[in-house]
Amino acid sequence: MPLRLDSHDAGFAAAFTALVNDRREADEDVSRDVTAILKAVRAGGDAALADYTQRFDRHDLNVSGWAVTAAETRAALDGISTELRDALELAAARITTYHEKQRPQDSDGVDSAGVRLGARWSAVDAAGLYVPGGRAAYPSSLLMNVIPAKVAGVRRIAMVTPTPGGEINPLVLAAAQIAGIEEIWRVGGAQAVAALAYGTDRIAPVDVITGPGNAWVAEAKRQLYGVVGIDMVAGPSEIVVVADGRNDPEWTAADLLSQSEHDPTSQSILFTDDAAFADAVAQAVDRQIPALSTSAVARTSWDANGAIILVRDLDEAMPLVDRLAPEHLELAVDDPDRYFAQVRHAGSVFLGRMTPEAVGDYVAGPNHVLPTGRRARFSSGLSVLDFMKRTSFLSLDAAAIGAIGPAAVALARAEGLPAHAASVALRLKKT
Repeated sequence: MPLRLDSHDAGFAAAFTALVNDRREADEDVSRDVTAILKAVRAGGDAALADYTQRFDRHDLNVSGWAVTAAETRAALDGISTELRDALELAAARITTYHEKQRPQDSDGVDSAGVRLGARWSAVDAAGLYVPGGRAAYPSSLLMNVIPAKVAGVRRIAMVTPTPGGEINPLVLAAAQIAGIEEIWRVGGAQAVAALAYGTDRIAPVDVITGPGNAWVAEAKRQLYGVVGIDMVAGPSEIVVVADGRNDPEWTAADLLSQSEHDPTSQSILFTDDAAFADAVAQAVDRQIPALSTSAVARTSWDANGAIILVRDLDEAMPLVDRLAPEHLELAVDDPDRYFAQVRHAGSVFLGRMTPEAVGDYVAGPNHVLPTGRRARFSSGLSVLDFMKRTSFLSLDAAAIGAIGPAAVALARAEGLPAHAASVALRLKKT
């Protein structure tokens, strides 16, 4: 059964703190396994990739083929229904439009001391995209990851994806064709992340790796941060719904289950100020779960990690929501902006009763790759900026170095760095 808390109860503070501090992420065994895999791929390259693929995905890369061909992606797109093709193209168009507005502007100007200062933005040369297979084969995630890279101007995008039995979900290939991905490798897991980071004879290294995956993939990205850039250290999906009693409990139950069905470690939490509504939602969840094709996962997740929290009023809920810093936050109320103004920490916020989180997973436009595990306290969702870097520049003439150079000399001498001081002072003698 999910956790039930009431802010009126004497033990609420301690119980809520335990909920906030609960960790649902990789354990030490996963970390050790990933370390060994990374070392093996760095040392063994393609041979190690082939071995791990045979072991985990049950096919021989030298037989099934290392790379997916352009003909395969075209055939996949041609083979899906018009309805699905239209949906993917609508999603791609809306995601592109939203992310084009994120492109940063270069700056260049002269300040009051006569110093020219500015910054120039440029894309990384190559990005690696991890696309899950197995339990999670999501064409929507492919679009959410590759489109910001394309908008940023990344020249090379290399996609890796696990192919159990050598097969790839045709919707994923169709999305790859729509997104214009030309380099797709039939490898997955931590070993694929290692190949992207270190490079092998076949797979050239990249500068940034993004995309969701299981605990081993997430841990591989964490361990390789610094060798490459990454989008974030991602954990299990999570949703917080803040709802009053005027909502339809069936809608709210479906919203909670939209995250519970992702994975047994996903988390869904409801805050409400209406006890009868809380009971109705709990009953609706129990009614809906058996009808889901994902019922086993949803039941495990809801019973182990779900929570219904009764508060005095919804204003009391907002600081509690901030402590959770959720990946997704729904404000299912008449005046969502009132409560949104109180939110400091959330990956993405869905305003109003008619805005389910699930629409953001597909066609709304904002990115659905979001910080989990309370990381919204200090990080943001995937954006164009994750594929770009800023180079600052400055230019001084004799008058400008005369204006600010003496201060630099004084500070360099105070820090005990005489060569620093001399490199400025020698120029001052010429002014």
